[in-house]
Amino acid sequence: MSTGRKIALALLTNPNGYHAAAWLHPSTDAKASTSIEWYRDAARLAERGLFDLFFIADTPAARTSQLEAYSRLPMFMNVFEPITLLSTIAGLTTHIGLGATASTSFSEPYNIARQFASLDHLSHGRAAWNVVTSANDFAARNFGHEKLPPHGLRYERASEFVDIVQKLWDTWEDDAWIRDRARGQIFEPAKQHPIDHEGKFFKVNGALNIERTPQGQPVIIQAGASDTGRDFAARVAEVVFASDASVEKARASYDDLKGRMAKFGREPGDLKVLAGKPNLLARSTQEAEDMYQTLQGMIHPIVGKMRLGMDLEADLSDLDPDAPIPEDRIPKSANFHQAYFNHILELIRQGLTLRQLWQRYERGHQTFRGTPEQFADHMEEWFTAGACDGFMMTFSLMPGGLAFFVEHVVPILQKRGLYRTAYEGRTLREHLGLKRPPNRYVAAAHPLAAAQ
Repeated sequence: MSTGRKIALALLTNPNGYHAAAWLHPSTDAKASTSIEWYRDAARLAERGLFDLFFIADTPAARTSQLEAYSRLPMFMNVFEPITLLSTIAGLTTHIGLGATASTSFSEPYNIARQFASLDHLSHGRAAWNVVTSANDFAARNFGHEKLPPHGLRYERASEFVDIVQKLWDTWEDDAWIRDRARGQIFEPAKQHPIDHEGKFFKVNGALNIERTPQGQPVIIQAGASDTGRDFAARVAEVVFASDASVEKARASYDDLKGRMAKFGREPGDLKVLAGKPNLLARSTQEAEDMYQTLQGMIHPIVGKMRLGMDLEADLSDLDPDAPIPEDRIPKSANFHQAYFNHILELIRQGLTLRQLWQRYERGHQTFRGTPEQFADHMEEWFTAGACDGFMMTFSLMPGGLAFFVEHVVPILQKRGLYRTAYEGRTLREHLGLKRPPNRYVAAAHPLAAAQ
């Protein structure tokens, strides 16, 4: 029975699929990562399934070490720059939101403001920016640094960065560009608002050279799981990607995050939490489990050690896969992904061998294996329990997993009144039920009007 709330869905778009061995599976296209046709078809398929968001994760670097492992797990080794890609996808779709990762550690605020404002115009109001501070030293070395700054410093820079970007997006009032040929005037000079910013990390004095976007501002996404990251999300994010493994932990995290928003003058409805949901579905539970175990068996030991070591921030390549990780090889703390690091520590404390660890560890998640009806039940449980506002979907195999979900799970959710049967708006904000933000300068001059 519907409660009136609808599940929001985002697709984390992995060419071939989310599983570490997906590219080896015969149902996938090994050339998908640089095929615009593949991305076009995937975006249109997600749009047919009425997804809110088509999302591209990114890091500005190829790996330059452990190449034997990465030759067997080619993550981020051969991919499109995401804004370029989504600008193309904008013209090939009509409704689905278009989101991408861009790092505050290796960009300038003006560039990011201009790129995402342009994408919002090109897509008629469907752009979203996933704010990250980056989490690998491969990227740092591409930009003249030996390693990433400490976690806290990266978030301090990110906070200042986002403030500047949002001020730049408000350079022009909504009605500044009058295009009045009779008067011979194309914009109202009084309705431009340059910024004059000088802070700890940036000095920006100027104005964005594109009018305010259809959404007012592109949607801000964030995925930080540390205490610093969660405070940052509570202050600026409108969508958060969450990674809790159980409904109980997810509900506690959801309440914690929404509870932090009041101190920043925000309402809980100003933020949508999307729980990560990797899945492998089939017509029977046994078929899904068999498919999963087949994929697990295709993970090369070099890849298993490397993937685990990446998030544990330790070199595990020389260790015996059938023995536990020695205590002296386990770092005391994390600098990259705090939530992933802590999850590995929990598994280590269970006494698992290295091989068992890489078979169990899924970056904070557990792949759901089962039937469409079972997965719909699982989604409904999380949604109605107040553990999320929707889901970030990742499919073990692409595009087959997405096609199966759209064909078999979406109708079940619709029948239960939990999911839309048609897009009711055009912009991503309208899909998600997020307010269009008023221009800050107009709001400051006319606070009562802005509040209406």
